[in-house]
Amino acid sequence: MKRDSIGKLISYINRLNQKNLARSFKEYDIGSGGHHSYLKAILQRPGVNQDQLTTDLKFDKATTARSVRQLEEAGYIERRTDPNDRRAYLLYPTERAKAFEPMLHEILQDANAQLTRSLSAEEKEQLWQLLNKIYHSNNE
Repeated sequence: MKRDSIGKLISYINRLNQKNLARSFKEYDIGSGGHHSYLKAILQRPGVNQDQLTTDLKFDKATTARSVRQLEEAGYIERRTDPNDRRAYLLYPTERAKAFEPMLHEILQDANAQLTRSLSAEEKEQLWQLLNKIYHSNNE
């Protein structure tokens, strides 16, 4: 029996998860493609620099710029010019984002529960540890 590669399985799982998240976030005007990741990071670190956000989330600059623009247009974040570097932007959550934060966390928790619904608590912990080990050993 031919087995799919680990990378292929991770990619499939990610696509399924992103499709489900896009469906969940659609009614809140949060687009697909990781917009929720940007919003979560900005809520956690108000005033984060757009370039630092790109680095932290491991997206490219064009994807970050597009996502930030769409979140700004939807009223979730605001960009302010960095007083220390007039070419850079600092990103802040709006009141709409702050009010949405509990729902954001609920949607993300539900998505994780859906992904791992067939696993025991012990298997979930083991999966988390193994995925972290893979990630950190390849991210040095």
